[in-house]
Amino acid sequence: MRMILNIVVLGLVLAVTQAQAATAPKETLFERLGGEPGITALVNDFVATVAADKRINHYFAKADVPGLKKHLVEQLCAGAGGPCTYTGKDMKTAHQGMGITTADFNALIQDFSRSLKKFKVHRRDQSALLALLTPMKKDIVGKR
Repeated sequence: MRMILNIVVLGLVLAVTQAQAATAPKETLFERLGGEPGITALVNDFVATVAADKRINHYFAKADVPGLKKHLVEQLCAGAGGPCTYTGKDMKTAHQGMGITTADFNALIQDFSRSLKKFKVHRRDQSALLALLTPMKKDIVGKR
């Protein structure tokens, strides 16, 4: 009888341990990206990739690159569950009158995807980051 009681207690302990593990807080996307330093490194690479991309680099020729990087880090940090607050303009205002096409937007997403792959960002996290950017398309693209 004592052996049966020990087995039941052990089973209960295992069940509680598994339940605690299942409800334990998961690492956020922000944390998986390496926090603000990881996001900053990703943004630096992405901006360099865009600067080398002849399809779209003309849009950034007169840009305030340090300000652009700062705002991109803020956007990604906040969107990934980090402690940052985006302080830039809304996307519609920031891109108004630029004549950005769907092809231009897609080129930017391709460049971002290259940086994500270079930094070995897990596929589910790549999808989560791209899901943050995709809704912005309607406010960024000015020409269809």
